[in-house]
Amino acid sequence: MRIQETIRKPMTEAKYLNVDNTDRYRPIIRLFYLKYEKLKYWLYQEEVYEELKEDAYFREYTPEQCQQDLAALTLWGNLVTIQDTRKVSTIEEFKNKKFRYQLSEATVEIERMVIRVENLFIESSSLEPTLLERIRINLGGISEIVGKDQERIYAWWNDLNNDFIRLNQNYQDYMRELNSVKAEEMMKTTEFLVFKDRLTEYLRSFVKSLQSNAASIEQCLKNLDKKILEQLLVQIIQYELSIPRIDVEVREDLITDKVIGRWQSLEEWFFGTDGKESEAAKVFDTTNEIIRKITRYAARISEMSNSGANRREEYHKVAVMFSKCKDIYEAHRLAASVFGIEKPLHLKGLPGRQTESINSGVFEEEPYVVTVTPRVRTYKEKAKRRGIIDRSKEKEELRIATIQRLEEERRLLKSYIQNNRLEFAELPEIEPHVRDVFLTWLSKALENKSLRGKTEDGQVYHVERSDSEEICILKSPDGNLQMPAYTIVFEEMS
Repeated sequence: MRIQETIRKPMTEAKYLNVDNTDRYRPIIRLFYLKYEKLKYWLYQEEVYEELKEDAYFREYTPEQCQQDLAALTLWGNLVTIQDTRKVSTIEEFKNKKFRYQLSEATVEIERMVIRVENLFIESSSLEPTLLERIRINLGGISEIVGKDQERIYAWWNDLNNDFIRLNQNYQDYMRELNSVKAEEMMKTTEFLVFKDRLTEYLRSFVKSLQSNAASIEQCLKNLDKKILEQLLVQIIQYELSIPRIDVEVREDLITDKVIGRWQSLEEWFFGTDGKESEAAKVFDTTNEIIRKITRYAARISEMSNSGANRREEYHKVAVMFSKCKDIYEAHRLAASVFGIEKPLHLKGLPGRQTESINSGVFEEEPYVVTVTPRVRTYKEKAKRRGIIDRSKEKEELRIATIQRLEEERRLLKSYIQNNRLEFAELPEIEPHVRDVFLTWLSKALENKSLRGKTEDGQVYHVERSDSEEICILKSPDGNLQMPAYTIVFEEMS
């Protein structure tokens, strides 16, 4: 998708739908739109004010507010103004500009969209098999329409596109209603059985029309001569470019993309491209799936109704059997046979058997013990109480061993310090843990502005920078480190 500059720009013409004082802006725009439909395009401020004052909501509306609202709508591009100079007789009247207002083209389309949204739940969608018939007839006569003038070709093109758009929109809206949560709930009720046959027959007639017409349209598209199609599309593009438009820039590339794109959409809907399934086939499968779902729900409702009737007969028969019992004990025995034990206890064991004999009875086997625990998440087994174990000896041994290890590490570190100086360039190959300690000391000092630091033992030191920027190699068994030849100088303990 190519993002053009017009898509990135904010659309100020739609601002009046959701701002402060929108309760005044929208009635004004609706008034202009109603007058526009009656071919009255221009209105004065006084006419707008008088129309609004007829409604009780605008009882306290003032001419000054009306002027401000019209100015705001003009600023947003909803209204186009022109100064009325026909009845001006003095310079004073010319300075007090008296404007006439007209809806802009963009606002007309926005208001049409708003009206469609308002009537969204009033206008019910439907399936129209006749649209498929009309598309088939229009495509079948494509070879005859090529020789006509451009106006006839453009009218044919508009009829074809309008039918195709209506077919798409009506089908999508109708299927959305059938797949909604409200429709699902309705299909589960017994009242749906009365409506089921009509709905199923309606969908099947659409499927039948789709199957027959889609095959004819597909064959027509396959047999269509490419040269005739190119000639037809070129004439449509030329006619659109020849339509005079005021204040609108018409670009040939955009018109070409629109016309070719619409034809490609038509081909993909009925014929499919690049080995993909056509949209008509998807519509066919989706509609059949809806029919199957309706049938399943209806069958389930019927089964529930029949099962309820059978259950009532069973209950009646059982009640008659209970009424013929001699006493309460016989009734208890009958209840145990019919309903089973009231609270049965089911036990299951999988112990290893002591014998493989099939003649061994239950009482001859070893018992199987089952520990039953509560089925709650908070249940925990009780911990066994034990006395406190004296581990002071192990702790003392561990402490002494830790002290000895730290002393050995300290002596090892001090062995590399000569005359209170640790020169990295003079160090031999050292162990990795010794290297890590030295680098930790170095980093602590370098992070400080004074280049000073303190060891774990509390000994203060500072770092000397090498003026020659000498580089040294710090060797260790796990690898060599190239670094500046720093020197750490330890201060005397006071």
